[in-house]
Amino acid sequence: MTFAALANPTRRAILARLVSGEVSVNELAEPFSMSQPAVSRHLKVLERAGLISSGSDAQRRPRKLEARPLGEATAWLETYREYWETSFVRLDGLLSELKATERKRERVARRKR
Repeated sequence: MTFAALANPTRRAILARLVSGEVSVNELAEPFSMSQPAVSRHLKVLERAGLISSGSDAQRRPRKLEARPLGEATAWLETYREYWETSFVRLDGLLSELKATERKRERVARRKR
């Protein structure tokens, strides 16, 4: 559910805004060209994913960032980082070999002219 919530750029922007602390729904809605109900729907998705929570001030309804699900997602992604880094190193090696082979062919072709 965390990754589904993070898939939307508006929700990522909301989380980025909450990094600096609690913010009311109205304050969160300000930078977006959408209605407050639309922003509230995004907030509900983030709350269901456990990425944000409601503050105790009922009149302002502030929201705050909950870091635990992001930490879990990061830990899960870290397990794959070594795999991708190794794959990229192998790809770099293959590309270097292909370039060297192409340069060699070009030199041979120039000599034959």
